[in-house]
Amino acid sequence: MAIRNIVKMGDPMLNKISRPVEKFDEKLHILLDDMAETMRLADGCGLAAVQIGVLRRICIVDAGDGLVELINPKIIGQSGKQEECEGCLSCPNNWGITSRPMSVIVEAYDRNGNKFRVKGEGLKARAFCHEIDHLDGILFTTKVIRPYVEE
Repeated sequence: MAIRNIVKMGDPMLNKISRPVEKFDEKLHILLDDMAETMRLADGCGLAAVQIGVLRRICIVDAGDGLVELINPKIIGQSGKQEECEGCLSCPNNWGITSRPMSVIVEAYDRNGNKFRVKGEGLKARAFCHEIDHLDGILFTTKVIRPYVEE
């Protein structure tokens, strides 16, 4: 495994739409392992492949209950609403309150090409939405409804 450099806000790479994954091979497995190591070292709870300069529809999330790898993910259901503080590994020291669904259902593929569905609530739902937005070239800063103020 290797630590990858995280692309920072201002780099046009972050505004590009990622392409679907077509090959589920060893190269993909290495990328996923590198992403997990990079995310953990940066103390994040999610990372999209575009954030390390790879324009593929791949993201990972660990909201404290284990790593979820999402390949070619789509949100197929959502409910409720949450307004919480959000940040991003690509936007250091930049925080804001966003409005996201309280619960989402995501359909995706695992590293071996098997389709599955996963439900996320609270932080996990927010992280799924945040990372999938990255795959469409959308930064959380465009979703901020009000600034975050520490109390």
